[in-house]
Amino acid sequence: MKKFSFHKVLDGLTSSPSGNCSNSSSGSGPGRNSGNSGEAAGTPRDEIQERLTSDYFRISKTVRHGFPYLPTVLAFDPVQKILAVGTRTGAIRILGRPGVDCYCQHESGAAVLQLQFLINEGALISASSDDMLHLWNLRQKRPAILHSLKFNRERVTFCHLPFQSKWLYAIELSTKTHPGPVVHLSDSPRDEGKLLIGYENGTIVLWDLRSKRADLRAYYDEAIHSMGWHHEGKQFMCSHSDGSLTLWNLKSPSRPFQIIIPHGKIQRDGKKVESCKPILKTEYKTCKNSDPFIVFSGGLSYDKPWRRPEIQEPYAVVVLLEKDLIVVDLTQSHFPIFENPYPMDIHDSPVTCTEYFADCPPDLIPVLYSVGAKHKKKGYSNKEWPLTGGVWNLGSQTYPEIIITGHADGSVKFWDASAITLQMLYKLKTSKIFEKRKLEGKPSADIIEEDPCAIQLMYWCPESRIFCIAGVSAYVIVYRFSKHEVNTEISSLEIQLQSEIEDTISPEAEIITPFADASLDFSSLKDLSSNCNTPSERTIDCSPFLSVKTHAVRMPPGYQAELVIQLMCVDGELPQQITSLAVNSAYGLVAFGNCNGLVVVDFMQKTKLLSIGSFDLYGLSDPYQRQPRSPRRSKQFSAGSKYSVTEVPDGSLPMELERCRSPTASDSVNGHCTNPTSLTYSSGKRLSSADVSKINRRIPGKPPFRKAQSAACMEISLPVTVEENRENSFNPSRSSSICSIDKESKEAITALNFMESFSRKNDTSLSPCLWVGTGLGVVLTLSLHLPTVDELRQSEPVTISLSGTVLSLKGAVLTFACLDCIGTLIHPPYEVWRDPNATEDSERTNKRKLVLHSSCSQNTGDHQFAIICSEKQAKVFSLPSQICLYVHNITDTLFLRADAVTFCNSVCLACFCANGHIMILSLPSLRSLLDVNYLPETNTRIARTFCFTNEGQALYLGSPTEVQRLNYSQEMFDNLQDMLGDLFIPMDTPEAQYRGFLKGLFGGTGGTLDREELFGEATSGKASRTLAQHIPGSIEGMKGAAGGAIGDLARARLALDERGQKLGELDEKTARMMSSAEAFSKHAHEVMVKYKDKKWYQF
Repeated sequence: MKKFSFHKVLDGLTSSPSGNCSNSSSGSGPGRNSGNSGEAAGTPRDEIQERLTSDYFRISKTVRHGFPYLPTVLAFDPVQKILAVGTRTGAIRILGRPGVDCYCQHESGAAVLQLQFLINEGALISASSDDMLHLWNLRQKRPAILHSLKFNRERVTFCHLPFQSKWLYAIELSTKTHPGPVVHLSDSPRDEGKLLIGYENGTIVLWDLRSKRADLRAYYDEAIHSMGWHHEGKQFMCSHSDGSLTLWNLKSPSRPFQIIIPHGKIQRDGKKVESCKPILKTEYKTCKNSDPFIVFSGGLSYDKPWRRPEIQEPYAVVVLLEKDLIVVDLTQSHFPIFENPYPMDIHDSPVTCTEYFADCPPDLIPVLYSVGAKHKKKGYSNKEWPLTGGVWNLGSQTYPEIIITGHADGSVKFWDASAITLQMLYKLKTSKIFEKRKLEGKPSADIIEEDPCAIQLMYWCPESRIFCIAGVSAYVIVYRFSKHEVNTEISSLEIQLQSEIEDTISPEAEIITPFADASLDFSSLKDLSSNCNTPSERTIDCSPFLSVKTHAVRMPPGYQAELVIQLMCVDGELPQQITSLAVNSAYGLVAFGNCNGLVVVDFMQKTKLLSIGSFDLYGLSDPYQRQPRSPRRSKQFSAGSKYSVTEVPDGSLPMELERCRSPTASDSVNGHCTNPTSLTYSSGKRLSSADVSKINRRIPGKPPFRKAQSAACMEISLPVTVEENRENSFNPSRSSSICSIDKESKEAITALNFMESFSRKNDTSLSPCLWVGTGLGVVLTLSLHLPTVDELRQSEPVTISLSGTVLSLKGAVLTFACLDCIGTLIHPPYEVWRDPNATEDSERTNKRKLVLHSSCSQNTGDHQFAIICSEKQAKVFSLPSQICLYVHNITDTLFLRADAVTFCNSVCLACFCANGHIMILSLPSLRSLLDVNYLPETNTRIARTFCFTNEGQALYLGSPTEVQRLNYSQEMFDNLQDMLGDLFIPMDTPEAQYRGFLKGLFGGTGGTLDREELFGEATSGKASRTLAQHIPGSIEGMKGAAGGAIGDLARARLALDERGQKLGELDEKTARMMSSAEAFSKHAHEVMVKYKDKKWYQF
């Protein structure tokens, strides 16, 4: 009789429920023993003390890198030397010296129309398209809004803030008709009481603020876009919609005294000059030792330096382009640009995938930088970056971090992400190994034809420096790192992986014959697969989509192609895109899969080991009954034909079939299918063969090229900038089917992992294994038989055998991980890096050095925990007994990304859900430690690029041009303020240059203007309450303002103490002078008395 365990009952009662985002009725809890296990196997779960609690976790955004998406405006503080860029999405990026990079966001998301710095005051005013003005406090590391003003009846088109002023003007109109939108406001350099107003319709007004009337009013035929004063205040310049610049004089304002069309050509009549594109921005600047600058541009914004000095001496121009930010050096004759220290080129080609690695080997970053520096562009200005505002320190976080981005043009970029900065280290162009593609004669889908070399998946081993990518055209490239240049031919393999070739001759249905033995070697398995799938009565046209270069190719230092593996196009049918990828340097193997099957290749011997259809992997362990497929005519493709990319609508899968495929039906115990040949309802009702046939007859035929429905089998869409708002309609309740409703004939391989594990039940020793996860939630293991002597690795073949293990979960499998008996994450074995092209004897090592994870010292019972996460649930199995210990289910959403990460010397499972939630589960108990609704709206771009890494960090593509980094660590949140840069530094404001008495007398200056007296309530009265509504800022902004005020008070108190000390010293000096004066007076009096009665001739 089996012994009853009361401890397991308590575990089940006290297990935590699943997260809030899932509303699942099934939480974490211990499972039951397998039905055929006989007795309970000894498990080590009671010996593992989980140290992580919910207090260790907190979600917060760290920093955003990249170019501001859809920029609109730009502002510059010439004293603090910081730059602000506003965008159409309501975001503001503030940039200073390298490391000072701040991201702010308006809650409304309205476009930013204008930005104005309160120069040297640590504040910024933003005007948005929803007719609101916001005051931002920059005296804190996270800027926040202090106050907002909402206009009720007026549209905000332009705002002007004079230097060291707190007034924004409201102009009283004296015209009968409304002159239209205001495009320019500025006060006169000669007289602060005179305001120059430019209207869009060409009207120019010089308004006297004291007398509240117009001193001059002028009209021009062309629309005005921009205006600027000459520094003397006697002339001003306007830019117009016809590409002209007009210069005006205040003494004769009836018409411009000069009209310039810089790029206009004189017509044949010799009089009329042709119109040009509008000049949207202009500035009139003077220099001491050279001619004045007239800076203009079409549709560009740039900085506005302080106009008060007599000689302005511009040294650089900031140009904000649609997809770039450049700074031009004006101090050199050939006007070079400055090298931008910010990562503004992430979006050179659309980002298709990302990977994030924390705590990398310390020698990686210098090595990658050294090989990448040789290919950097030259010709930049030799001067330092002119934006030097702010202060930034490294902080306490010092471990190296690397971010890898894959792009649509086939390029891969390695970034140094240490200490919340981002600098490009190395760029790899994978498309260079292919010949330029000719469009004739090869079919292609639109997505492949546009970007045939787009990166779809990446795998990187930092220790061995092995790098592998999978492209959208169904190819895999294995790279090795070398410090030496080499000229060599590129090795390539062409593999056919078509699970279904339809034959027009055979009218009979194909029946897949299962294996007679589950442990059968794959030499016979491959023959069976080829016999099932390859028609023998006609010639098949097989060719790769891209052609690898056949001649010797020069490979510079860095990553060099070791092997190219291509899936073949069969009879014009494109191969399915690759959905999973895994590489192991110690084994020398690479594995990848798609909706058709699995491929394993030995990249050391450059041979194919396995190419098999998905359903052929099961053998007798197939948990699903597969019915014969009805014959269909073979689709013939002509040259240049295209496949249609279609989406299967949600809910198209019949409910009966969805139920019968559930691996948690009554015939499933502990995740094992006890009756793999039967299909059941969730209620336990068994389906007959007739019922299954009815269901199969209701399934429509599959399209020839379809978009995968699973996140793991998701086909990338390039580029994502076509229609951004379409991405916001991400459907979190989509079906968990992988390749749509015909997935029983094409079951995608969604997850692969090499590891040292137990390949069979009740094994006694670890062995190399390949874990395979499918779109139906089935997990299989393949045993890898490697040569026991390393010297024979290049000559003896590697064999693969099916171990017969079948575990099941709900939804497509996303990830695997393995813990040892003490709860430590088991890393796959790897080969220590050695240069394959080393020339010196000291660098050349022929013997491979392998690093294996130390095995657990436990002699009896289970030695490992296998963590498997799918779209619908996470499970923990005990190995080798294969007992399901814990389960965590979600029902209302899906897991899109899951990673087992190390955190605070422990391990946890980090998950990102389709509804925007971030969940953290403990390991191995799968308790919910964190469940936060981080992103209210999730789109396909975020789902494709979201990834976790160790030490509590993650990232995703926040916009098509920006990478958003976040952390889920409470410790990092507490230390984040020390890591971020300061935007504001207290410094003295430069004083205006003294004009001199004669210039002031003959220059006609109007002196200073007391705006408080002119616009204050004492003279102007209170403002109308209906004009605008005041909105106070958030609590964070108030706290920041309070902190800034406290700092100002502390500095004022310190200055007061210093002033008091100086006054004390002055008092002492005054006392000494008074005593000296008294002594001098007494001495003078004595001299006077002595010579008082003497005549002048007696001296």
